[in-house]
Amino acid sequence: MGGVAAYVVADDDSDGVRIEAQRNGTIERGSGTGGGHVSAGTVRPLDLNTLVRLSRRRQRAGRSTPPPLRLDLPEGMTEPLGCDAVAVPAALGPRLMSRLPRVGCVYEDGARWWWIVPADSDVAMEWPAPVAYSAGAVVRDADCRPVLINRPADDVPYTPPIPLYLALCRVTGTTPGWSRALSA
Repeated sequence: MGGVAAYVVADDDSDGVRIEAQRNGTIERGSGTGGGHVSAGTVRPLDLNTLVRLSRRRQRAGRSTPPPLRLDLPEGMTEPLGCDAVAVPAALGPRLMSRLPRVGCVYEDGARWWWIVPADSDVAMEWPAPVAYSAGAVVRDADCRPVLINRPADDVPYTPPIPLYLALCRVTGTTPGWSRALSA
């Protein structure tokens, strides 16, 4: 098994850095932002500190994804059981509302509906595809801040996770995990 050697190759006429990595005799090329001026033709090995510095500069330059945000509960809501969220494609949202005995706080970001559930509602449950479970009700890749579209009448923000899970299994055509046959 061969190792990987990475080098920074910089050109005088650019603000960026060309990165070449050699793996098992094959040269791979890429680019990134430079860390200081290097004369043309200079080649130096990349160490971990250089890679981290280049990554941080790219993040500060705004070329990375926005930082994750947490869904804020409405004023007056309590979280006695912690707070997680289940993200569901927006097309499934209205179908789920009519199938649930209780609907807690639900948020919408255009592409998805976010259902607030008690913390650790993913324990022993395989949420069906295309559902995404988010510990801490953290939204990582939304194009905009999700807006509240349903608020329960009381001060508890939760949708019961087992009815939500069963309704999701039903609308996605997935067999609940505990109903599947076990293999030896």
